[in-house]
Amino acid sequence: MLSTKLNKYSIILASGSPRRQKFLRDLEIDFTIKLREIEEIYPANLKGVEITDYLAELKSSSYDDLKKNEILITSDTIVWLENKAIGKPKDRNDAIKILMQLSGKKHEVMTSICLKTIDSIKIVNDITQVYFKVLTQEEVEYYVDNFKPYDKAGAYGIQDWIGYIGVEKIEGSFFNVMGLPVHKLYTELLKF
Repeated sequence: MLSTKLNKYSIILASGSPRRQKFLRDLEIDFTIKLREIEEIYPANLKGVEITDYLAELKSSSYDDLKKNEILITSDTIVWLENKAIGKPKDRNDAIKILMQLSGKKHEVMTSICLKTIDSIKIVNDITQVYFKVLTQEEVEYYVDNFKPYDKAGAYGIQDWIGYIGVEKIEGSFFNVMGLPVHKLYTELLKF
């Protein structure tokens, strides 16, 4: 259904995330991947979804050569814990430290999507509450050593082993926690 509606557009996904790419394939959207390096730095005064909105739009800013029929999709995800943004871990020790901070607490996963055409920009975002049980040091080290979650905000994938054993409940979109609120992307793409 969506692929028919979008057949006059070329969809560009500016993401190296295998999960985001799979979501678009599962929606039966034809797309190409175009990656451009960008330094993900945001003003210190931004909080919560202001950060992901800013970074999703910043990622789109290097694509100033879009053609008339192209739709660019960029996005950004952070974990928000105790009024602080947590991105991807730098290394093993950082991943362990992050997961121990999340242990036994509720955090929020925030994702923003930027849809850009030659003459418009639209940003939508989503927030999901995630509740972790108390994790042991052994569980955290096992997860980090075996699943190497270095490309994931908050140092975890909810679809991985740690999600099976560690997540007590979520409020909101499961797919948002995986890095893309697919329901919101679908709704926005239907408007084209």
